[in-house]
Amino acid sequence: MDALERPQSSGTELQSFKRQQLIFSTLNLTALATLLLVHIFFTNHFGLPKPTLVILMGGAFLLRGIELMWSQSLVRPLPRSTLYALTWASILLNLALAFVAAVLTNRPDAQYFVLLAMPVIEGAFSFQLFTTALIIVTAAALNFLWIVDYAVHQRGAVPPTEYFEAGSISMIYAFVGILVWALVNDLRRNETTLAKNVSELEQTRERLIIEEKLGAVGRLSSAIAHEIRNPVAMISSSLATAARSDLDAEQRRAMYEIATQEANRLEQLTNDFLAYARPRPPAKSVNHVVDLLMYVAELSRANADRKNIKVVIDSPKEVLCECDSSGLQQILLNLVLNAIDASPRNGTVALRASRAGGAVLMEIENEGPVIPAEVAARIFEPFFTTKPQGTGLGLAIARNVARNQAGDVTLARNGPEHVVFAVTMPAAESPAMAAGRN
Repeated sequence: MDALERPQSSGTELQSFKRQQLIFSTLNLTALATLLLVHIFFTNHFGLPKPTLVILMGGAFLLRGIELMWSQSLVRPLPRSTLYALTWASILLNLALAFVAAVLTNRPDAQYFVLLAMPVIEGAFSFQLFTTALIIVTAAALNFLWIVDYAVHQRGAVPPTEYFEAGSISMIYAFVGILVWALVNDLRRNETTLAKNVSELEQTRERLIIEEKLGAVGRLSSAIAHEIRNPVAMISSSLATAARSDLDAEQRRAMYEIATQEANRLEQLTNDFLAYARPRPPAKSVNHVVDLLMYVAELSRANADRKNIKVVIDSPKEVLCECDSSGLQQILLNLVLNAIDASPRNGTVALRASRAGGAVLMEIENEGPVIPAEVAARIFEPFFTTKPQGTGLGLAIARNVARNQAGDVTLARNGPEHVVFAVTMPAAESPAMAAGRN
């Protein structure tokens, strides 16, 4: 398969064509400029270049320059028929240019035959071996044809060394062409193998993702069934007991209260699961982080007072974040209440905020024991909890809400004697700061 027929994505094909044109156009421009300069600097040997030759070489240089600028400005891949036409036009132009320049130089050892190496290399890069061999034969034939033509026009015999020289140059063309063709095709075979391996890896990755999703759905379904089963069983048992005729009014009321509590627990579980599975779209705005921290601290005050825990805030007033304020309050409140639960009596829970590059870092730190490694590894897993009455969705919901706002929730530090959860959110700038930057 020719290089021009290889299937590629449109973006890859365009970039490949641009690189190819950059290489060949640069080589051609360099060769044209070098050959003409050599001719001018060594006029004692080659003779003064004819005006026609200078115009010809200058025109070819200009044409190659325009081709280079045009190819690098393309934004869409060209049709394959156009690529074939451009490649053959470039090859034929170099073949004709080398022969005509040699004729205008009127010497048997014209240096312009160096240009014949360009179509050989370009053909080896773009075509199959047969086409490459045909271009090599054409370049060699032009070399010999020029010697014969020179002998006819000069009406004299050309030294045999010129034919040997032409033969040696033709062999060089053949070696270079075949070597380039072999290397390029080896690279393309490796590229094809690599592309195939990447495709297989991608398919394997997609299968693994699907399997992981199915496994996650299975684990989630099992967890939901387990969490629902207990309240339903309690409700069923309480109602069945309350229906017995040998119970007095007080006992029936106790059974109904148990059923009501379990129904409320079931409702809370359902609400938490819906919040985890379908987080609402965030309504983002610019907020002062210190105000959000103070509001959350006030909401958690009653829980903190029961254990005589001090909630302290450390945040500069100028720190702003772009977030859904109610969503971030939900995250922070969940973390603060967890920190209060984990703290010893008379302890301290610290709420800190700072600017960290393009993000705002909020930390909730509490005194207390280290979270065990096996618990820390699963702490954000849905329905995983160490609390007797917990649903195991609080931290999972918090992380979902944060990531839905381009933020995150992580366990930043785990002991000794201090545990820190971190919340990151995109930072924002006040209008005054933004104006100052401009």
